[in-house]
Amino acid sequence: MSFVSTLLSGKFIITAEISPPKGTDISRMIRDVELLKGIADAVNVTDNQRGVMRMSPLAACGIIQGKGIETIMHITCRDRNRIALQSDIIGAAALGIRNVLVMSGDHPVKGDHEGAKPVYDIDSIQLLGILKKLTLGFDLADNELSGRPDLCVGAVTNTELNEVGLIKLKKKILMGASFFQTQAVFDAKSFSGFMEKVNGIRSEKVKIIAGIIPLKSQKSADFLSKLAGIKVPEDIVQKMKRSKDPETCGMEIAANIIKEIRPMCDGVHIMPVGKHENTKMILEMAEIL
Repeated sequence: MSFVSTLLSGKFIITAEISPPKGTDISRMIRDVELLKGIADAVNVTDNQRGVMRMSPLAACGIIQGKGIETIMHITCRDRNRIALQSDIIGAAALGIRNVLVMSGDHPVKGDHEGAKPVYDIDSIQLLGILKKLTLGFDLADNELSGRPDLCVGAVTNTELNEVGLIKLKKKILMGASFFQTQAVFDAKSFSGFMEKVNGIRSEKVKIIAGIIPLKSQKSADFLSKLAGIKVPEDIVQKMKRSKDPETCGMEIAANIIKEIRPMCDGVHIMPVGKHENTKMILEMAEIL
């Protein structure tokens, strides 16, 4: 079943995130792909995540889809102007990469290339509008395309939505986002409040896929708490601190969160700190598989 069909089917969606390699050695990436076969409905491929230079997601998606699993290609506004963004999307579509996740992208000051200049020619909402136009057969300058891309377009959102955040979410829906993947969820009660707001503005066709990061240590919990849009409750931090086996504890926490939020959302997006060796077990513990 294609990812688009899965979105429409009512099935509880499972996606998982992979970062391309920093170099040409794809062995670790392929190991993760093999671990996710038969589990994930699609695999997200990041676009120079946190401003750290890695293999092009377009190339990585082409390699991964050749291994028999569908991809969701991340594309950020940070590194390309409007011409390059359209060019990459059309190229991806021609290679059979249909699913795209749009985001602004972390500023390069956070990355590993000091002095790198950001582009940000357009923002994520404008990019969604451009992709919508491409699917209608025209580029941003109103030139007709010779063959139009058939795209399934998603976007990202924080779960701590203020008034401005809610307005941005509405605009992304209006611009054609058919699914949203959220920042990591650690508090089911807070997530419930987020879903109440979202359910007031979305149709049934717009799917919400909740982000899940399995913790590996207290250090990882402390680090995540410092990232924008993520809040790790103090009781979880302390639980990780007290645990004699923090990796297993983190898996149990992730599985319990999935159980709690499953009735509220349309799926989960697994974003491990490292490899996907524990992803299948977490989903089994959450009674998804």
